Amino acid sequence: MEALIRLNRLGCAVRLRYGPMRRQGLCFTSAGRDLPPVSPLSVQQAAALWEQRFRQCGVSEPHLSSQHIMAHVLGAKTMASLDPVILTEVLTDIQTQKFWELCSKRLTRMPVQYVIEEWDFRDLTLKMRPPVFIPRPETESRLGSSVSGVRCLEVGCGSGAISLSLLHSLPQLSAVAVDRSQEAVCLTRENAHRLGLQDRLEVRQLDLSVDAEVILKECGPVTVLVSNPPYLFSQDMTSLEPEILRFEDPAALDGGADGMQLIRQILTLAPHLLTDEGLVYLEVDPRHPPLIQQCVEEEMTAGLQYLQTHCDITDRPRFCVLQRRGTED
Repeated sequence: MEALIRLNRLGCAVRLRYGPMRRQGLCFTSAGRDLPPVSPLSVQQAAALWEQRFRQCGVSEPHLSSQHIMAHVLGAKTMASLDPVILTEVLTDIQTQKFWELCSKRLTRMPVQYVIEEWDFRDLTLKMRPPVFIPRPETESRLGSSVSGVRCLEVGCGSGAISLSLLHSLPQLSAVAVDRSQEAVCLTRENAHRLGLQDRLEVRQLDLSVDAEVILKECGPVTVLVSNPPYLFSQDMTSLEPEILRFEDPAALDGGADGMQLIRQILTLAPHLLTDEGLVYLEVDPRHPPLIQQCVEEEMTAGLQYLQTHCDITDRPRFCVLQRRGTED
């Protein structure tokens, strides 16, 4: 059996022995560390090889993972957008090294969004870094021109996805975004500057649980309040995929025993922040809409009325719309 001496990432010599995997161009050390191939591979071959490796290791969405990473290495959004001829071309040494490095990160169950350090949300490309919450595609389906007004507050901005997408589509809008996480605040500011929207967005590191008075005094009044707050039931946290548990901020996910901890605080503060007939848009767990409606109807959050519930792209009730009652009410 043939052997080869290489330097590992720490600069130490390691002896690699090739078995059946050599014919596919991939080597694995006895410790399971993945190293660059010993023979040139085409774009298609390398992508297929890592799809197989992801599948063997139980990585979720192995095909999409390999495809997204390869497209990123080639400077494209998707593999489908590439000329079919490119798929048959041999990767350069630099491309091969980059692809192997990024796929090795994915093998640790790091989400693809963190691996390639960017992700598309609606028509924007946002920078992504752990542990800042990754925007999900279902959020896209309910945002857009239905949001009106001149000033918006986002509670729990994460990467800034919601605020920035609204600012991008509504030129008349200005916004203030708050988050308890310094990492989230920094990432939102970075994304705002990259998109040229920094002049219309104020970003503050504030925690609604302890800074409610500051938010009320310095961030209002607003015509719209939007939030994708932590809404998972605490008991459900342990059942999350490793991609979420290991890399995303649990504080951006865990909503307490019934998932309503921060939602209740938002509902309490909203009537004091909103202008007359101002709107609240909340993304929540499918179990929450009736609970939120019950809170409002029982006047636990005086000054709000529940307008409607919208479903996400999987037809689950996930979006609540509320309105501040006029002063005559």
